Amino acid sequence: MKFSIGDKVIFKHTDGEGVVTGYINADMVEVDMEGITFPVHVDEIDHPYLKWFTEKKKQPVKKVIPEQLPVEKPKQRMARLPKGIYLSFMPEYKVEDMEDVVDYLKIYLQNETGRDIQYRYEVVIKNQTTFSHEGKLHNFGHVHLHNIPYDDMNDLPRFNWWLDDLGDADMAPANGQLRIKPQKLFQHIDELLTKNEPSFNYILVEEFKPYAVHQPVVSQKPKQPIAAVQKIESLPQATDVIDLHIENLVSSTRGMSNADMLMIQLSALETQLRIAINSRQQRLIIIHGLGKGKLRDEVHRILAETPEVKNYTNEWMPQYGFGATEVWFVY
Repeated sequence: MKFSIGDKVIFKHTDGEGVVTGYINADMVEVDMEGITFPVHVDEIDHPYLKWFTEKKKQPVKKVIPEQLPVEKPKQRMARLPKGIYLSFMPEYKVEDMEDVVDYLKIYLQNETGRDIQYRYEVVIKNQTTFSHEGKLHNFGHVHLHNIPYDDMNDLPRFNWWLDDLGDADMAPANGQLRIKPQKLFQHIDELLTKNEPSFNYILVEEFKPYAVHQPVVSQKPKQPIAAVQKIESLPQATDVIDLHIENLVSSTRGMSNADMLMIQLSALETQLRIAINSRQQRLIIIHGLGKGKLRDEVHRILAETPEVKNYTNEWMPQYGFGATEVWFVY
């Protein structure tokens, strides 16, 4: 028998509950329901335990007032760095084979100085400019320049930059080039993951420096009077390109010291700069060659001291390699 005397039962069609009080036959039992006893077919009743365990009485939801309203999650901010102007690289990750790998790098310019600046920026990959931008950036501000795919970093891109202090005309502009070798980049990423930091940074300028006072180069022991060799025999009157190789400026270098030749080259440069400025040229290429870099450094010093020079870069050019500097003027 499915039911025993004393079992609690539930009526399938009405959900009413009762107690089995006796047997009538194999198919029927007597059930007491609230003091009334009557015969019931066993197919019309069931044990109530399944219902008791599967159904829960609904309880009123108590409304809880939070002590404080939820605060919006702050947006990611660039880390505050020591005083200076920085190029910052922030990796963005993707999941490959159950691991996080770098997908691309976000590149920011951060101005952690009290000065408003003007900037120009470009990226060169395989001798092709892939991105360039220029603008102004207020003090203690940062700007998202662009994103670069992580795979492109294997091609050793050149990050060229030029900065100028907008608040002080006596401060010389600064410029340079940043390249990150793959091994160094991998080291940066590994350190970020270890320290749980968002970005790595390269400082471009700690502070702007005033224009230097031009000091002419004087030979200690000239082998012959400088006046005898200062005649520049092949300098054009107006040109977009000036070649400072000494053989293009004088017919013979016999008896000249290195200082004598450098003085002639710088004199030719200053003469051509005056011609270019008087002609209001927009651009000039100065070929100085590679060598030990002395002539290049002196060229850049003179350019930095010339107010009409907006900026200049010593980048690789198909015609001259790294042996030339490109100059832009402003009037």
